[in-house]
Amino acid sequence: MSDPIDEFSFLSEQAGEAGIDAPAPHGERLTLDLPDGRTLSALRYSPADAPDAAPVVTFLHGAGLNAHTWDTTILALGLPALAVDLPGHGDSSWRDDLAYVARVLAPDVAAGIAAWTDAPQLLVGQSLGGLTAAAVAASRPELVRELVVIDITPGIDPNAGPTQIRDFFAGPVDWASRDELVDRALSFGLGGGTRRKAERGVYFNSRVRSDGRVEWKHHFAHLANAASTPSVLRQAQQPVGAQAQPVPEQQPVPEQQPVPEQQPVPEQQPVPEQQPVPEPVEGQDAVTSVLGESGWQDLAGVAVPTTLIRGERGYVTEEDAAEFLRRVPEASVVTVSSGHNVQEEIPIELGGRLRTLAGGDGTGRFRDDGKP
Repeated sequence: MSDPIDEFSFLSEQAGEAGIDAPAPHGERLTLDLPDGRTLSALRYSPADAPDAAPVVTFLHGAGLNAHTWDTTILALGLPALAVDLPGHGDSSWRDDLAYVARVLAPDVAAGIAAWTDAPQLLVGQSLGGLTAAAVAASRPELVRELVVIDITPGIDPNAGPTQIRDFFAGPVDWASRDELVDRALSFGLGGGTRRKAERGVYFNSRVRSDGRVEWKHHFAHLANAASTPSVLRQAQQPVGAQAQPVPEQQPVPEQQPVPEQQPVPEQQPVPEQQPVPEPVEGQDAVTSVLGESGWQDLAGVAVPTTLIRGERGYVTEEDAAEFLRRVPEASVVTVSSGHNVQEEIPIELGGRLRTLAGGDGTGRFRDDGKP
């Protein structure tokens, strides 16, 4: 496919595919400088005639994705929204410490929400983004009015559904063309169901290097590939305090510190009662490392209404959902006809559900077609 005029040029095409007969929203790329020199990137969507309308819903994507995974869902939502590129993904900086777990990502995301919104958000996160959203809601409750977690719990079996992600990204890290990436995505049942949708997804999730080769933008694929080599795995994931050797083409892995020692952004309140980030476990890959007891602790600390949306063909089993309700008894669980990437498989239904939770008759909406 040819390069678009800008990254929002696909919105009208996506609206047409989804049957959304409404003006496309105004899209804007945002960048926030973080205290350690990294940057956080996000997309803001607002009515075309009110481009400064503040977001009411904030979205966090899953591992190996980027903020554009929410495009069609946001079109269906019809409300001003913010979609964040998690650290190490999209246009956000990679982390030198390789720590892509919810409690490490949450302070950066919270800084973005504080900078780019003016009221507590309906915070929606899918997969890794769902666990990160829970960590944000627990640590910065003033930023979140309601939490939606999509097809993830801290207790899912990493050797079941998530192996699809692990296997997909454990392949080569660079390719001759984007068409090769599209073919690989479709062969794994990813990409949204059509080649055109897969082409858009690959475009936003990859970049062309100076040598003409194409590589994934996100760090996750590079780590998954490195983890498939036992010697690199041992170096990259040694226990805290061990002498780590440099990962090829990366800086040496620094000793991982507890989250409370992270420098806050200006005017950011300290994270209350934050638990230390779990230490890396030798032999544990990037998928497994995002799961664990700390996620349950974060969910237990969430004081706002919480909903789990699980795809009936996704990663969260009925047993997982039952455990979620046992651990978070005040939460609601909704099962939808979808796989893991609910936002790409049933964006119209998801957007409608989220609009109901957000209060879809509020000001600033850019849809008024009466659709659910």
